[in-house]
Amino acid sequence: MTEVQRRRPVRTRAPVVLLVPALVGLAFLVLPLVGLIARTPWGSLGERLADPAVIAALRLSLFTATVATVVCLVLGVPLAWVLARVPFRGRRVVRALVTVPLVLPPVVGGVALFLALGRRGLVGAWLYEATGYSLPFTTTGVIVAEAFVAMPFLVISVEGALRAADTRYEEAAATLGAGGWMTFRRVTLPLVAPGVAAGSVLCWARALGEFGATITFAGNFPGRTQTMPLAVYLALETDPSAAIVLSLVLLVVCVAILALLRERWVGAL
Repeated sequence: MTEVQRRRPVRTRAPVVLLVPALVGLAFLVLPLVGLIARTPWGSLGERLADPAVIAALRLSLFTATVATVVCLVLGVPLAWVLARVPFRGRRVVRALVTVPLVLPPVVGGVALFLALGRRGLVGAWLYEATGYSLPFTTTGVIVAEAFVAMPFLVISVEGALRAADTRYEEAAATLGAGGWMTFRRVTLPLVAPGVAAGSVLCWARALGEFGATITFAGNFPGRTQTMPLAVYLALETDPSAAIVLSLVLLVVCVAILALLRERWVGAL
């Protein structure tokens, strides 16, 4: 028997006790999306998509989600490296704190941001006194809120990739005289590139769909802080058809991004 034959997966018939719940679970996840597509007002789709308010919200969402992802990369990759490579007392506590935004209700996250970065917050008060600038209810506030809730996705993905990477390459680079920064840039980053790509995609998608922390910390001002999720919420109260169209746009954008990067991020998870 060859090595390929030994590694070939054995096909087994799925037991009904597993197959039925699996199909129900799949239907549970897919049915809402089917309902969204089925109820879309296709006849007026073009007219609604051409609405300047929709275009402004979509442009703002793409901009803020992208900038928030860049911020998460700049801060999150080094944080993931420290958690994966540097042994220190309290590392488990730090890792737990990093993952808190994953389970924290987004509205609570927005309140926490207010208390820390608001005009009278722990850091925000100093910032306002020094510069006269206040983060809440600004486009920058949207980016901060999105980065806060999305960064854990990046950190977890990159840390997992770092822990799975073979450290012998880094040790060999250090033996050859490479410094810590050169080793990280020329050896470590290429090794964990799939994990970084996976984390970036998840981070961007989470930032794009962020609602609770954004509306609490940045408000819902058209053209300035009204992202697509906030526009959906507002339209749902006055024009449900418009809310459906906006939701469809978000769905299409997310599916397109995930499809384009599928080969890079699926293999890293």
